[in-house]
Parts: sequence; structure tokens; C-alpha cells
Amino acid sequence: MAADPTADGLSAAEAAHRIATDGPNTLAETERRTWRRILADSAREPMSLLLVGAALLYLALGQLDEGLLLCLMVAVSLGLGLYQEGKTERALAALRDLASPRAHVLRDGCWHVIDSAGVVAGDLVAVHEGDRVPADAHVLSSVGLQADESLLTGESMPVDKDATAMLFAGSLVLQGHATARVAATGGRSQLGRIAASLQSLRPAPSPLQRQSAALARAFAVLGMAFSVILVLVYGVMRGDWLQAVLAGIALAMSMLPEELAIVMTVFPAIGAWRLSRQQVLVRRLPAIETLGAISVLCVDKTGTLTANRMDVVALYAHGARHAVMDEPLPTALAPLLETAVLASTATGPDPIDRAVQRLGAACLAPAQRHPDWSLVHEYGVSAQQRALVQVWQRPDGVLMAAAKGAPETVLEWCTPDAGAGLLAAASSMAQDGLRMLAVAQATLPGASWPACAAGIPFVPTGLLALADPLRPEIPACVARCAGAGIRVVMITGDHPDTARAIARQAGLADTPVLTGAALDMLDDAALDARIGEVSMCARITPTQKLRLVQAFARGGATVGMTGDGVNDAPALKAAHVGIAMGGRGTDVAREAAALVLLDDRFASIVDAIGAGRRIHDNLRKSIRYVISMHAPIAGMAILPILAGWPPLLFPMHIVFMELIIDPACTLVFENEPAAPGAMQRPPRDAQAPLLTPGALASTLAMGLGPLVAVAGAYGWALDALAPAQARAFGFTTLVFANLSLILVNRAAGYSLLGSLRQPNRILWLVVAATLGLLALALYVPWLAAVFQFAVLAPALVAGAGVIGLAGALVPALLMRRHGN
Repeated sequence: MAADPTADGLSAAEAAHRIATDGPNTLAETERRTWRRILADSAREPMSLLLVGAALLYLALGQLDEGLLLCLMVAVSLGLGLYQEGKTERALAALRDLASPRAHVLRDGCWHVIDSAGVVAGDLVAVHEGDRVPADAHVLSSVGLQADESLLTGESMPVDKDATAMLFAGSLVLQGHATARVAATGGRSQLGRIAASLQSLRPAPSPLQRQSAALARAFAVLGMAFSVILVLVYGVMRGDWLQAVLAGIALAMSMLPEELAIVMTVFPAIGAWRLSRQQVLVRRLPAIETLGAISVLCVDKTGTLTANRMDVVALYAHGARHAVMDEPLPTALAPLLETAVLASTATGPDPIDRAVQRLGAACLAPAQRHPDWSLVHEYGVSAQQRALVQVWQRPDGVLMAAAKGAPETVLEWCTPDAGAGLLAAASSMAQDGLRMLAVAQATLPGASWPACAAGIPFVPTGLLALADPLRPEIPACVARCAGAGIRVVMITGDHPDTARAIARQAGLADTPVLTGAALDMLDDAALDARIGEVSMCARITPTQKLRLVQAFARGGATVGMTGDGVNDAPALKAAHVGIAMGGRGTDVAREAAALVLLDDRFASIVDAIGAGRRIHDNLRKSIRYVISMHAPIAGMAILPILAGWPPLLFPMHIVFMELIIDPACTLVFENEPAAPGAMQRPPRDAQAPLLTPGALASTLAMGLGPLVAVAGAYGWALDALAPAQARAFGFTTLVFANLSLILVNRAAGYSLLGSLRQPNRILWLVVAATLGLLALALYVPWLAAVFQFAVLAPALVAGAGVIGLAGALVPALLMRRHGN
């Protein structure tokens, strides 16, 4: 039986019944790629079409064994692609589930935080500043509630919501808080009715995706052009046009680096999945490309550098400081704490309000907490008003206002004589790293309140000192950033003396503090000139964060920025990598950011930057491997024809090589550990191409060594062995050259011998599978006949292996010796 929704909310049983009846509170989403869709897409790839065409040609030639084997290899290739794409889709699905928004609901008389998909009609929900409304709901009670409904209406102006209003799913709470009863969920909500239009949105390709696509197109065009030329030359010279077409198909396949598209899909997706296991949620995959290039990291103090475990540690009033641990609370300080409790929300996520409420419950009598007073108005915290003011109505009808906030703000509302001493005391206590708040109260004349809190005649009651200890791992993390060439800049709304004390404990560079007031006096040119010497910013508003991000970016930095509030969204979007707090952050901040810290730890940011560097390094290694390996394959597809030799490679040989290249360029290189010293080098230039012309040239040169080795081995074998044995010898050399190129490319960043000591189980599985398949092709008579091989003596296989390995290793060692 359902509980009365106005009292205890729904029961868990009733909620489960309704979600079973109405379905989850989700919108129609872009169709996820099923295995059938992945298989169909893979079958339409140019490589697959070329393979099918080659198989049909073999069958047309009456070569049934060759045609069936090629069909089988096509199926294996598609199966491998299905596995890789499926792993990517599973990783993306896991990220989507992690990114699902949360909702505060009342179930069985207790408040719970649940996935918004579990919200049902009839639920009581609570929304606070920064939340995204989970479903259409009728407001039951609200305090200063304003919502942004631009997603539905297109109007950017905030909309006031009172107890007679309707909240709509997808809207954002910009100010205040409320409780509401859910009226419609999922597709029945107003947002659900326009969800179909959202399905058409597709993210634009990232810079690296555009670069790799352009590179793949260039190779594809060259491959098709050379293939046509090869077909014509082969047909004219030898008169065998069917074999000419097969040779042309082999050349086209050898020059088509279709792996690049797979690499650019697999690496970011699997990398993001790995980061999620480290408590870092990637909301936008292109951020993976930029993450490792961060050179300036702007971080909040509270909750990022500190533990976000606020406690009131001292009270100051009447010229005396009282440590909270001293018992009991002096009678003279009771009015200070009493007013502070009245100036704090009873529920909500703010850690300062929770700390004040805890102390009030422990030190004040029930009557001093005034349970019979009614909250009638609230002036919320904003960039212009760095204080929370709540107006209460006493049982006798008199209105009382209580304020709590930054001393400069609250004491400015009081008479100068009353606030001067408190300002000096606040500055002195802030030097100990304490967060200082001033508290004031006022009795309002009449039965109304002014439009602005500054119009209230406040009288100061004292100061609160709160401590938020530095996280123990912060000094080591800051030192790690310094070693990686990353400049850490602390940006806080706290007092400059508090900021300086925390920065000193964290090990930040000892530079002058840039305050918000000083920032406002600087134009962009002056700010750009000063920004290079800043590592501490205090009394900064969220809008000023945006200016700081833009200034760092103009200076050529790649900026990472943390944030958690509604007004942090512009700075998070403007940063190259916006990082939102998952624990204390608002939905607005999380949706504006590229990354979300699920544990709100600064150490997780540093680990994520290291992971970003690893991902980019491995991505570059993989692409270099793909390009360098296609050079000997393409060369050996065309060189024998031009030299008048029997062809070495036919389509089934190319497919064999692709069965090695595909898992190597994705699974092997994606699984590579970080190179030693990855976090001891300066950040790379985020705007630099993945492969510069020089790097592309050296990559192609890396493939020339194996090409020369294979060509030499095949030429020698044609003179010394029978044609079928020569083809087996040349192909074996090519297979070992491929394995050698894997080792050479994975060793980038450390020595060749050192690379062999780096753990990578998938590498050795690929090597073992490659050698096993090669043994089958050489020694199983039916397969050897299909590949047009003859049995090779073990000594010849060993010789081919040595030549193939040396073909890549020797040039690589020579290039390293000469600094290339």
C-alpha cells in the first residue's frame, strides 16, 4: 500500500509497481549500436567489400579452396571487428550509465539519492540550486526558486516558481530550493515530447579524428590509383587479367589503412572506460585527446585541495576568541551561534550550513533554535552578494533577518564602527588557514522586507571560523604536477590570507595573491601581462573565473578548470578541459564539464592527466605502427610485379596480415602501460598534429627497413628455392617483420630491451596466435596449398624470422643512435 505522498512519500513497493507499469523515467535516446548494426556497418567497409570481391573472383576462377578460405577469413575478420566494436560499445554504455543524473526522492519517510530513471509519478522530489529537474512536477513549497527552462522554451531568462507553479523535466534550478510532487515522467513529460528532435544531434568529429580521416583518405586515393595502374601493367605485361585484378585488389587492400578509424574509436572509448574505474567520468570523448596536454590546472580550494569536511572550530565575539572544543559554550556567545543557525539552511548540500547546524544542535537548547519560527524569505548567495540572508517570522508576527557570509559583505551592511574590529580579527584568524564568516542580525520594521539585503539595518553578532583540512596527498600531487610541467593555480572565494595559508601547506608557488577586486581593475592586456606570475587567486567570483581561463588560454596554455556551482558553467565550458565535482557539484556544472570527478579528489585529476598522456602516447604508437606496417605490405604487393617476379601477396595473404594488424593496433597498443617518465616531461602542444610531416616521413622510413628485408629475402629465395617455397620464405619474413614493428613502435619512450620488460599480456597472446597461424599455413597441406606455399625446413623458417626481425630492429636502432 502506498504511503501518503504528502507525508512520507511513496513506499518502495509502490514505486517499484509504478516503474513496472509506466516504465523508467528516461527519454528516447539515439539508437545504440547492436551487434547486428555493427556487423552490417563492418560488412560495408571498403576492406570487407574488397575481400568479398576477391572471394568471388577466386570462385569464378574455379579455385574453390581459395574462395572458401577467403570467405572464412572474411568471417574471422568481421568477427574480430565485432569484438573490438562491441567492447567499445560496452565501454560507452557503461559511461552513459555512470553519467545518468541523480534525483533526491522521499521514500518510506526517508530522503534518498537515486538514479533519475527510477523516479515515478507521485514521488516527492527535492531540488536545490544547480539541480536538473528529473520530471514534470507540481511545486509544493519553494524558497526563492528560479528555473532555467530554455531547453523547452528557448528563452534564457530565469522563471520564478512559487507553490502554485509547475517544474518541467530538463529545466535547471538556478536559485533557491523546493519540494515538488512528480506528475509525469519519461516520454509523458514535456521534454519527452521533444526528445525525437534531440536524437538527430550528432557530435562533431574531434581534431584527431579529422586528421586520421584525412590521412586514411589520402592513402585510400593513392591505393586505388596505384591499383588501377598495377592492373593495367600486369594485364598488358602478362596477359592474365583475372590475376591482374587479384593483384590490384591485394595492392588496394595493402594501402587501405582502415585500422585508423578503428583506432580513433577504440582508444578514446576504452580509455574513458579505464578512467571511470579511477573515479573519473568522461562526458565528452574528445577531451581524452586534450587531457594529457594540460599545462595550467586551475583548482578550487574547498573540496579539491581540502577535504570539504567543514567544522566550526572557533567563535569570535566581544573581542574574545572561543575554541569550540572548549566546553561549555559561554553564554555570551549563544546569540552568535543562534543567529548563525537562523542564517543556515536546515537541509541542502552546503557543507558550511551543515557544519553550523551540527554545532547548533550540539550546543543550543531546543528553544534557542526557534522551531516555532517560520521562514518567509531568503536572499541567496550570488556573485554580487557573498552572503546568505534568511528572514524569519516570530510567533508574535515580528520579522527577524539573519545573515552569514563573507566578512567584507556582511559587515558592509552594518555601521562602520561596529564592523571595523571584526574585519581585523577575521584577517588575523584567516592567516591560520581558517575560513572566516561574519554573522549579523536585524529586526525588520513592518510586515515586509526590502528587495535587496543591503537595505536591512544589520547589527553584527560576531565571527565564525571554520576549518577544512588540506587533503594529506595534496603536497605530493602538487609536486607531481610540477615535475610534469603543469602549473597549479588555486582559485577560491575565500579571504586572501586563508588562500595564502592553504597554498603554503599545499606547496604551491609563493606568488602574490590576485584578488577579485584587483582583477576587476585590470583590462585584458594588463591581465595577460600579470597572469604568468599568478598561482593564488582569492575572493574570485564565478564570472571572474571565466576571465582567468580566457587569459591563460590567450597565453598559449592548455587549461584545465575545476568547478561545482551553477555559475561555474561558463568557465568549465571555456576551459580546454572542464572538470566538475561529482560529489558536491551541481548538475549544471557536471553537464558543462568534459570530466566529472566521482570522488572529488585532486589526486584523481593528476592520475587522469597521467592516463591522458598514456592514451595519447599509445594512440600515436598505434598509428605509427599501422602506417609503417602498410609500407612493406604495399611495397611487396607491387614490387614483384614491377621486377617480373611471381607475386608474393594475394588477397588471402593480406587478410592474414590484417588478422595480426587489427588486434595489434587496438588491443595491444591500447593495453600498453605508461612509458617511464611520462609525468616527468613538459606537456605537449595540444594544437600540434598527431603526426607532423617529419614524424610521418620517419614513420614511412621505419617501414622501408622491413620492405628491403622482405624484398631481399624473397629475391634470394626465388633464386635458391622452388617458387612455392620462395613465397613461403618471403611471407614468413614479412610476418616476423610485422612482429618486429610491433616491438619497435611500442618501445617509443624507452629502450627496446626495456619494452620487453613492460607487462602486456595481450601482446604475447597476439604473438603466440600469429606464430600458431603461420605454422598452420606452412605445415597443414590443405592450407599451404591455398596460400600457394611449400613446406619450409625449420632452419629456413628461423632464417626468415631473423631477417624479418632484423629488418625493423636494425633501422630502429640506427635511427635512435642518430636521434631520429
